[in-house]
Amino acid sequence: MRLPIALLVSLLLSLTGATTVAAQGLFSLNSLQDGREWQAVGRLEIAGEAFCTGALIDTNLVLTAAHCLFDAETGARVPTDQIQFLAGWSSGRAAAYRRVRRAEPHPQYDFFGANDAGRVRVDVALLELQHPIRNGVIVPFRTDLRPQTGDRVGVVSYAHNRSEAPSVQDTCEVMSRQQGVLVMSCQVDFGSSGSPVFSFASGAPRIVSVVSAKAEANGVAVSLGTDLLEPLVAIRAVLEGQEGLSANGISSVSRVGSAFHNDTGAKFVKP
Repeated sequence: MRLPIALLVSLLLSLTGATTVAAQGLFSLNSLQDGREWQAVGRLEIAGEAFCTGALIDTNLVLTAAHCLFDAETGARVPTDQIQFLAGWSSGRAAAYRRVRRAEPHPQYDFFGANDAGRVRVDVALLELQHPIRNGVIVPFRTDLRPQTGDRVGVVSYAHNRSEAPSVQDTCEVMSRQQGVLVMSCQVDFGSSGSPVFSFASGAPRIVSVVSAKAEANGVAVSLGTDLLEPLVAIRAVLEGQEGLSANGISSVSRVGSAFHNDTGAKFVKP
């Protein structure tokens, strides 16, 4: 299904220091019992000035959006030692704190590129933690193939107006798939960049996309994300060429050829 609509895209890196207010349609995971299943989702602190959302997909690998690795004002890469993953962050505490050893965006991602479908398709990054998280409580999520149009999906995210605890929305759906970009009805806001998009088809939540941006479709707020298969393969290939990546990597992803397309039929406009 192709949506013959215009999409106004806004990247979702959030500055810190915002106050918390209610977010319609989202369930806040502000208690240990509520959030236990989702503790592998965490807040990414970016140079002490901004934050994104990330999710553990292996004991030492965090999945997030590529644009989170760049200074929003200058476009410069944020030094790796200034990025920290706070797994299960809630009410001022994290289930695990980890510094980042290596941060790798998709090799085709261009922070200064046009704010269009081509950029969203490769807005994915992997972070290798300095030390694995193996505490028996925080269980990495598995990834899966992209969902179909009409499939139910869910998002667990932090945002500027709910930065002290994650929120879950498990009742949104895939509205359209356009050349590697998923258009979804999930509610996201600044800080939600890199949030995992989950499918529940297998009975257990599996990550099928990463939130890249929010947009408007015929006046209705939507979120945009990428397919994961080809982007994860491309990033893993880069990481495997560098010393230090753990041997298990992303075992759920098969190696396939890359093919990226530019025409989605939708118009993207910089905010």
